[in-house]
Amino acid sequence: MNKTINVIGAGLAGCEAAYQIAKRGIKVRLYEMKPQKYSPAHHSENFAELVCSNSLRSDQLENAVGLLKEELRIMDSLILRAADATRVPAGGALAVDREGFSEYVTKAVRDNENIEIIYGEQDSIPDDNITVIATGPLTSESMFTYIRKIIGDDYLYFFDAAAPIVSYESINMDKAFKAARYGKGSEDYINCPMNREEYEIFYNELVSAELAEVKSFEKNMVFEGCMPIESMAQRGKDTMRYGPLKPVGLMDPRKEAKPYAVVQLRQDNKNATLYNIVGFQTHLKWPEQKRVFSLIPGLENAEFVRYGVMHRNTYINSPKLLDCTYKLKSSDNIYFAGQITGVEGYIESTASGFVAGINAAARSLDREGIVFPANTSIGALSNYISDAGVKNFQPMNVNFGLFSNVDTSIRDKRKRNSLIAQKSIEIVVNINKMF
Repeated sequence: MNKTINVIGAGLAGCEAAYQIAKRGIKVRLYEMKPQKYSPAHHSENFAELVCSNSLRSDQLENAVGLLKEELRIMDSLILRAADATRVPAGGALAVDREGFSEYVTKAVRDNENIEIIYGEQDSIPDDNITVIATGPLTSESMFTYIRKIIGDDYLYFFDAAAPIVSYESINMDKAFKAARYGKGSEDYINCPMNREEYEIFYNELVSAELAEVKSFEKNMVFEGCMPIESMAQRGKDTMRYGPLKPVGLMDPRKEAKPYAVVQLRQDNKNATLYNIVGFQTHLKWPEQKRVFSLIPGLENAEFVRYGVMHRNTYINSPKLLDCTYKLKSSDNIYFAGQITGVEGYIESTASGFVAGINAAARSLDREGIVFPANTSIGALSNYISDAGVKNFQPMNVNFGLFSNVDTSIRDKRKRNSLIAQKSIEIVVNINKMF
């Protein structure tokens, strides 16, 4: 077999897959359509561009995604190495300098002598070599048409959204204050407090604001974990106050009182000159974003360096199509990775790219594939996307509910999760010794 593997797409999953294949001495052709063509949500020429938030979520082992990060660190993940090298303050979360992170990954991939980068949009698999398709949730129409020919009509899609980013110098710190998110960790977040009257004015303007036009979509399906703020508001007047605007653990230091609601902003770059509005993914027209979000105390003169955008996220019906190595069941040479498989989140996408990459490499070297047990984060996620018993398949973040073979007799959730994490790490350490 030709010892060259194709990887289509240089997002987080594609770069992770390419790196894992290349480090095993196998040549990789990495295909990327940027900068010749961009998706509606991408803007940077660099690889592994973070489109939505700059947060990779919790870094705590008692949280499943925190455990997933640690497992990937053990397994020498390029994406985790880049994230740790470019992290910015975010309390118990792992957030990164958006541009610095992508630049780190891009340089690592470009400098790898086993990786050849081929620019240009692909509308098919270029040859008969083993191929990892990691074209992401914004797969181009021509490539997705080809994918549909491979898989038939077993496909789904949903809408996703990205939050706006504002400049730090434009935030009115006479009204806003720094504190920890939900009162946990260090004071890494900027908080914009609202009294009841301010909240109601904001809510009324938000639910009546004009949305951007939706083109060529069949249904408005929104992933719960990345819901546009206006969609959340439409569910009820207080829904936002129990979601991203909840004031739990926060006191307005000027009034020495708990705010009625709080909008939080998180550092978006290393120099702390940019902040994104947490939980404010949106599909509002850009002038409406400026008008409505400027009603938030502290953001009345905010400079929006990037407005929120709405785009289609495409994913395949993985439980029907893929096995737990992310290989297409109907083909020995095709693997999928990233959000197109129905994993949701940056780290989950990275994990899928890692698993697809090491197994594509194993097949190229005529070795047995590596299947991670379902009582590890990596394995639990792989098991979910390949479980034929899953009905009404939907995108999913990693969570402890996906784990199998765990001790459920321990009632204390934190203690149980800690023990799960400890056992999982032991398993992954032993697997890593095989490489």
